[in-house]
Amino acid sequence: MPEAATAPRKFTLGEYKTDVHVDWCPGCGDFGILSSIQQAFFQLQLPPHRVALISGIGCSGKTPHYVDTYGLHTLHGRALPVATGAKLANHQLTVMALGGDGDGYGIGAGYFLNSGRRNLDITYVVYNNGVYGLTKGQASPTLRKGLKTKSMPEASIQEGINPIAVALGAGYTWIGRGYALDVKHLVSLITQAITHKGTSFLDVYQTCPVYNDLRTKEWYAGEDIGHSRLRRLDAEADWDPVVHDPANKDEIVQKKVRALAASYDNDDRLAVGVYYKIDLPTYDDQLAGKIPALKEHPLIDLPLYERDVEPLFKELE
Repeated sequence: MPEAATAPRKFTLGEYKTDVHVDWCPGCGDFGILSSIQQAFFQLQLPPHRVALISGIGCSGKTPHYVDTYGLHTLHGRALPVATGAKLANHQLTVMALGGDGDGYGIGAGYFLNSGRRNLDITYVVYNNGVYGLTKGQASPTLRKGLKTKSMPEASIQEGINPIAVALGAGYTWIGRGYALDVKHLVSLITQAITHKGTSFLDVYQTCPVYNDLRTKEWYAGEDIGHSRLRRLDAEADWDPVVHDPANKDEIVQKKVRALAASYDNDDRLAVGVYYKIDLPTYDDQLAGKIPALKEHPLIDLPLYERDVEPLFKELE
């Protein structure tokens, strides 16, 4: 009589949490993002040893300390190139890069741009609060011109960048935006980003109660205008972010233009949800096409160093 098949191991939510004390400021939106990441991993039942979280510098950079997976706290603005290396070395990993708006859109802007065009199968989540929270609230690249937080001596004289617009131009194949304090919706967006085959980018509106006294929880709730400032794209009957025919350039342009328009909504109606999605060949798959052995084994398992490299060193003497 054949033996019964062993049921797949079921991971608990607690297995995605560490015992490290979470020391963000009370009321910080980072708590919502952290919880959403852990819940997304749990819903997808990702084996913790098959997940790598790569972060930059800033308050967001602490996230890997609180998630019980592989994690690497890297240099300022360098989360994406490190995540790229991790995925190329072991394509069996689920790789997520994390950073703040200063980390990702300031010093890391060049990596943000070029990571989009590669379409490597990784996810990039940016905690966007308009300030450099770790260094006492200076204006970040996303703070709009004319705004002045309580830690700034003068109002900003530079225009804030539009991350969604940059991502559309850079070639990200899944683009979304969430809100840190709407955990249920954010979990859905993170799971969609992870399961998308290609480079996913998720910008998250994140409250910083200590330094950004403009975009507060009450401001997002629209207590001063009588309605929420956030609108859900997926609740709109005619909203379809998916490019159904990747060979149809007209459809691509149409979907990108509509996503771009939604990203420029005024402060009374900020769009959250999936902006754009297209299925294209990934960098990983194209690389495996050139190196067939990668289809069977990750790069770390290939016998790259079995050859005698001593003659190569001799040539360099």
